[in-house]
Amino acid sequence: MRITQARVIVTCPGRNFVTLKIVTDEGVTGVGDATLNGRELAVAAYLTEHVVPALIGRDPARIEDTWQYLYKGAYWRRGPVTMSAIAAVDTALWDIKGKVAGLPVYQLLGGRSREGVTVYGHANAPDTESVLSEISAYVDRGYRAVRVQTGIPGLESTYGVSGGTAFYEPADAAVPTENVWSTAHYLEHVPSVFARVREEFGPTLKLLHDVHHRLTPIEAARLGRSLEPYALTWIEDPVPAELPEGFRLIRQHTTTPIAVGEVFNTIWDCQQLITEQLIDYIRTTVVHAGGITHLRRIFDLAALYHVRSGSHGATDLSPVCMAAALHVDLAIPNFGLQEYMRHTDETDGVFPHSYHFADGYLHPGEEPGLGVDIDEELAGRYPYRPASLPVNRLRDGTMHSW
Repeated sequence: MRITQARVIVTCPGRNFVTLKIVTDEGVTGVGDATLNGRELAVAAYLTEHVVPALIGRDPARIEDTWQYLYKGAYWRRGPVTMSAIAAVDTALWDIKGKVAGLPVYQLLGGRSREGVTVYGHANAPDTESVLSEISAYVDRGYRAVRVQTGIPGLESTYGVSGGTAFYEPADAAVPTENVWSTAHYLEHVPSVFARVREEFGPTLKLLHDVHHRLTPIEAARLGRSLEPYALTWIEDPVPAELPEGFRLIRQHTTTPIAVGEVFNTIWDCQQLITEQLIDYIRTTVVHAGGITHLRRIFDLAALYHVRSGSHGATDLSPVCMAAALHVDLAIPNFGLQEYMRHTDETDGVFPHSYHFADGYLHPGEEPGLGVDIDEELAGRYPYRPASLPVNRLRDGTMHSW
């Protein structure tokens, strides 16, 4: 069997997605997600101009060799554009291998380690009382874990709060919009939110919160300590992760668990955080960390150091990536949680899939391969629309992490 064609498909059924579809001379196809929120066309060009020509004629069964070929052969390694492109190829090849074997991908990864994949939903609202209703709706649908985000008094906009729409999408304009941030307002407000949530929902519901890289280590330590009475499952991305040593300072001051990694691209980005046990959950993803092959490598390292998975799963990852993530989640021994934000009906139409939600769990389906595809004709009805993520400034105008 040989690869005869690889098509890069850019579509926007509510938001932009980049998909690679690999075709073989025996008619077996595979799909991979290559979406990089706000930089989609950069990955599409990398694939079209540099990767696709190198795939033609290759044996699709040689997944590891192809991964090494694209990684080491590029010389200019790593980075989100390169690794998202490699991820698309790798994921598509696993899809093909599953179809050839007649097995769902999780069976090729060692089979089930659990019956279902525990996912968390996003409860967000402008204020504390409103977010309680959002949490209640998730609990009623069977969710066992909920991420909680609210507006911050004194700030016009806040990361993670959707402004009343059913599907939160932060990439909101062709040219980045500007938000204003106040750490003081944030640190004052957040503990009171979780006090009310625990009062309303009791001690067993898993609660999470995304800080979104906005604090210094000592500020994050203060936040973690203030949230200890409410037993969060994790605080996510408390500080920008360019300085791994900063997490050591947080560890010295709080027992609130830490999750990080959605912006990581390789095992080397998180090696120190894992091996020094500075985090509790690693949130790397199939699409941004080099595909199923490399994500499994990261999770295997994490398992040695009591670090569990918590993969990113926002709507900037297509159903192709979500399906791939679920196969990995089902197989690994150190699974923690999987983020799950449901897609629009338009997106689900473009990407028909067999995974489904039931009783707080996602199930990847039993079809051979990933159990997901792309309807190319329907995708063609949704042309690319420029959309950028916002930027963030402090009140005095200083640029700050968004």
